Amino acid sequence: MSGVVITLLIVAALIALPLFWVMGAYNGLVKLRNRYKNAFAQIDVQLKRRYDLIPNLVETAKKYMSHERETLEAVIAARNSASSARKGVSLDDASNMKNLMASEGALGASLGNLFALSESYPDLKANQNMMQLTEELTSTENKVGFSRQAYNDAVTVYNTKRETFPTNMIAGMFNFGEAILFEVSDPSERDAVKVEF
Repeated sequence: MSGVVITLLIVAALIALPLFWVMGAYNGLVKLRNRYKNAFAQIDVQLKRRYDLIPNLVETAKKYMSHERETLEAVIAARNSASSARKGVSLDDASNMKNLMASEGALGASLGNLFALSESYPDLKANQNMMQLTEELTSTENKVGFSRQAYNDAVTVYNTKRETFPTNMIAGMFNFGEAILFEVSDPSERDAVKVEF
């Protein structure tokens, strides 16, 4: 009788161990997926703050740079494009993420042009509103950068776990898709803005 009980316990353990492993692997993937989604939410908060600051910055600059209308309109158009891309983003859709990255790159470039051009306007540079908005935007840009780094770190950990054996079998079985890194989409966006007087 004790031999039957021991055999049943061994069989139960042989069945339970793989089930516990599958549950652990699945739960680990869920936890990592939630971590990178939370990290993206932090980027989203900073992007919203950035989009809210830009119209005030442009409005302040408009008073001093009235004949630079094209640059100011480009900043607003890039801001609107990036804001629209942010609203439609799905972390599971690579094309949406690439669209957001491209829009963010265009916005960064247009802001860089605005700041470079503003160097030619000493009254604008000395304006208290402009200085405060520039400082807030710089702080926000730093927060966006840190948030992107945290997001990319979370994505890398998730993708690594998802792609390594034997967890990759669980990821495939339960449709854990690849997460997309938030990176610069156009290499020219890495170039510094040239300021010429």
